[in-house]
Amino acid sequence: MKLRTAIFPVAGIGTRFLPATKAVPKEMLPVVDRPIIQYAMDEAAAAGFEHVVLVNSPLKKAIESHFGSAPELEAELESKGKRDLLDELRRLVPKGMQVRSVPQDAPLGLGHAVLCARSVAGDGFFGVLLPDDMIEDGARGCLKQLLDVHAEHGCSVVAVERVPREHTKRYGIVSTAGGAGRVQKMTAIVEKPDPAVAPSTLAVVGRYILSPRIWDLLERTRRGAGGEIQLTDAIAALIEVEPVMVCEFEGTRYDCGSKLGYLQANVEYALRRNDLSAEFGEYLRDLVRSGSES
Repeated sequence: MKLRTAIFPVAGIGTRFLPATKAVPKEMLPVVDRPIIQYAMDEAAAAGFEHVVLVNSPLKKAIESHFGSAPELEAELESKGKRDLLDELRRLVPKGMQVRSVPQDAPLGLGHAVLCARSVAGDGFFGVLLPDDMIEDGARGCLKQLLDVHAEHGCSVVAVERVPREHTKRYGIVSTAGGAGRVQKMTAIVEKPDPAVAPSTLAVVGRYILSPRIWDLLERTRRGAGGEIQLTDAIAALIEVEPVMVCEFEGTRYDCGSKLGYLQANVEYALRRNDLSAEFGEYLRDLVRSGSES
């Protein structure tokens, strides 16, 4: 069965980027000339999703405005013959994609954010995509990789990557049944364990395909780490009743929730652009040379 709905939890206030995020949502910060969330939207569309649910804060209207219509701006571009920019605006919501927003009125964690979308997510498996995690894998995308695993195994799938052991306290960490290859069965998951007791260095990142059974588990999940309703805890309950696979995805992840990851994404995405790579690459080489000579 085709998966139709992808949930974007975007209600966070972006404290690590203050003061920039005082008025501008962190998901609207640009990587080159496109906001972070646009890359997530394009990834969901490329994977075949047709319905995006933005779980948003009532204070973050800019995200909804970005995906809404702008008739005055479009008319201005049309009158000036700027068809390339007009076409770009009209592609912000990919053809056939429906976007709607539901509120998360209180910052109660990722599990709570996902649960806020229950009434509009449908009855089948669904995707969850955290825009802060930008994952570059050419034309395929991380979500498509998870969908391929789901098609083979018929169950929930969580994206993971290996991290330094000292970083396990930043992530949900999984253990698996073992075996070779990038796809394995999850046997346990724990939120932000101390490196000394972490069951592995396989960290959950912001891509999920989840069974509709997760809804009732989220309803029963009590507040956990940080006083929040953790999606990790609901997944831990899910593996007790049905299989969950992990997929060590192919590609490069940029943690745009951190300043370093955000800067790395801007540099590397700019270098992939045909209209920027030559001049920008030369600028970077000159910058490195001048730094080594000083």
